[in-house]
Amino acid sequence: MTAVKVCGLTRASDAAAAVAVGADYVGVIFAGGPRQLTSAQALEVLTPARGAARTVGVFGAAPPEDIGRVAGDVRLDVVQLHGGAAASDVAELRRWFSGSIWVAVRAHDSTMPAEAMDLFDCADAVVLDAHRPGMLGGTGVALDWPRLAPTMPPARDRRAAFVLAGGLRAANVADAVRILAPDIVDVSSGIERSPGMKDHEEMRAFTDAVRAAAAAPRS
Repeated sequence: MTAVKVCGLTRASDAAAAVAVGADYVGVIFAGGPRQLTSAQALEVLTPARGAARTVGVFGAAPPEDIGRVAGDVRLDVVQLHGGAAASDVAELRRWFSGSIWVAVRAHDSTMPAEAMDLFDCADAVVLDAHRPGMLGGTGVALDWPRLAPTMPPARDRRAAFVLAGGLRAANVADAVRILAPDIVDVSSGIERSPGMKDHEEMRAFTDAVRAAAAAPRS
């Protein structure tokens, strides 16, 4: 069954809504942009999700000890690294953080980047997003899933889970699940009225579409 991560939360009411519709992961941003929160804000936003969904913090380039400190302060279950993190960065962060570590990889041409293979061996999950210059993530751009699919089998035999991000919304996520069978789908802008302001009906439609697609028999 494909799990759902609702990311870029900025309001406790949206975290509560995400839990209500069955999201498995809820995420907040520490990597800059219009959805960035402080540790204190993140603690408040994530409060309704405690015990009901796993909490994720998204970080850019920062010293591992700083990431570990924020993750501890906010009581995160998962740290998600953007900004070109390598296998060595994952190993170093494990000295400072005992939870799960996800690493985001940006695909330039809708094929699995070669450098992602090392990450599939050491991280707990690899997040595949579309490349867009000047953006660490949250691009709102979908990958070419049929083109990506033939490049996936080597990654699926590795340690890490596969998280699909980029341009997902209620209208297309079923196709993504059918074509790629990701372990987790990651949505942010695709369920928003404006940056950081989630649309609860779109959130429900998205999770319903994922559940229906994941439950459908495969041909």
